[in-house]
Amino acid sequence: MTAESRTFAATDGRVPGRRGRATRQRLLSCTAELLETTPWRSIKVIDIAKQAGTSPATFYQYFENVEQAILVLAEELTQGAGELAALVDGDWSENRAWETAQRVVNGFMDYWESNRAVFRVVELATEEGDLRFRGLRVRALNAVTVTLARVVGANAGDASPAGSDPMAVAGTIVSMLAHVAAHRYGFEFWGIRTTALADSQARLLLWAVTGDAAPALDGGPAAPYLSATGWTGDPRPPVKGRGVASRRKA
Repeated sequence: MTAESRTFAATDGRVPGRRGRATRQRLLSCTAELLETTPWRSIKVIDIAKQAGTSPATFYQYFENVEQAILVLAEELTQGAGELAALVDGDWSENRAWETAQRVVNGFMDYWESNRAVFRVVELATEEGDLRFRGLRVRALNAVTVTLARVVGANAGDASPAGSDPMAVAGTIVSMLAHVAAHRYGFEFWGIRTTALADSQARLLLWAVTGDAAPALDGGPAAPYLSATGWTGDPRPPVKGRGVASRRKA
């Protein structure tokens, strides 16, 4: 079920019609766009309303404040996590495991990049101890962690070289993926290319799941980072509009 097809109650308890749902989605899209360029605590209701071509009064029909709108955006992070879990639950047989590991890493980096602005808020609020955002972060990554733990248990069991507890192994790997995805532009600043980051993570993931080493690089560069957009891993700044808002427009 898409966000557009769900039934939401307005702040006064009424269920908005099709036009009202479209307005609500436009307000969320504009909030996501502003998060790309503006610190979240600096965003005001009037900024969102102006971006959406409506009034602050209309905004308050659907959200109590800016924070609530951001929480709704954060809630949507759990949707993409299901697709990541499906990648993790792929083919880990001897001939396909390396390809599966690469798909998982590339998929995770795409997922984070598409929601970077919202994830940034979630990370900051979690560090500050906000239990609402912390719970959403856990939910967004839990499906991936649980699926990976099951995959580790099925393929390596107690023999995984990364540890005897599949859930501990999975939690460690997912934490690694999240941290690298969140800070990859910092790594690039210091000359560590995203191609190399993706390759290293895929090798560690393969080793943790199967105990096998990945194919040798033959002295060449790391394999290109292949995403749904066809990017080959060259350093680049964040692209405005690739987040939740752009997915809604698509």
